Amino acid sequence: MGGVKNRLPCFVAVLSVALITAACGESEPPRVIPEGIPPGAGTPVPEIDVNAVGRTADLLLAWADPQADALNISASALAAYAHAAAVMSDTSRGCGIAWTTLAGIGYIESRHGTYQGSSVAPDGTVSPLIRGIPLDGGPGVAEIPDTDGGVMDGDPVHDRAMGPMQFIPETWKKWGVDANGDGVANPDNLDDAALTAARYLCARGGDLLTAEGWERALMAYNQSGAYLRDVRDAAAAYSVGTAA
Repeated sequence: MGGVKNRLPCFVAVLSVALITAACGESEPPRVIPEGIPPGAGTPVPEIDVNAVGRTADLLLAWADPQADALNISASALAAYAHAAAVMSDTSRGCGIAWTTLAGIGYIESRHGTYQGSSVAPDGTVSPLIRGIPLDGGPGVAEIPDTDGGVMDGDPVHDRAMGPMQFIPETWKKWGVDANGDGVANPDNLDDAALTAARYLCARGGDLLTAEGWERALMAYNQSGAYLRDVRDAAAAYSVGTAA
């Protein structure tokens, strides 16, 4: 967020159903991933009381569990994305952000909190901590001198992107929000990071149900056309119930 991130590769192919079936001998053809933006909204998120006590994302585990294996997203992570979308639907109805978009970003940024062996705890906390490369102005990397004394990102010289949604400290200090009910806005908690990302995207993009709004939001998150396409491909895959 706010600079060139330690990005991960994303490979999503759209092939002819008939061609795949003929070549692989599959009795059930794979689902075709739709083109265009914004990507589809995916399985509808049930209404929940987002103001209940504790981790309200837990109220979506019964929705997330049946889909987790097919999407290759843990139920805790999937609930975090859906919870963020539910909160925004309750507080910013004009935005229209879908959980699939947040999951697409989470996939590209950290493989849903599993990059390099990390995992997502039941409360949404990701450990070991995920940190990006130093933003030191090297080839293909923005230069962002330290803004937090190394307190948040562990680097007192240059900023680093933090957590499963890869926020830099300066952006997190402005936008970070508590979403799991523990009273702390933590960039290393996927509930907090997903809702913070949703708030940022809605503020920057406006109406994410339009192609213009969705593209504007994603380009504000990362000013890269390749990044936008990677997120779109992952989100589109999730929208039809298949893994990225």
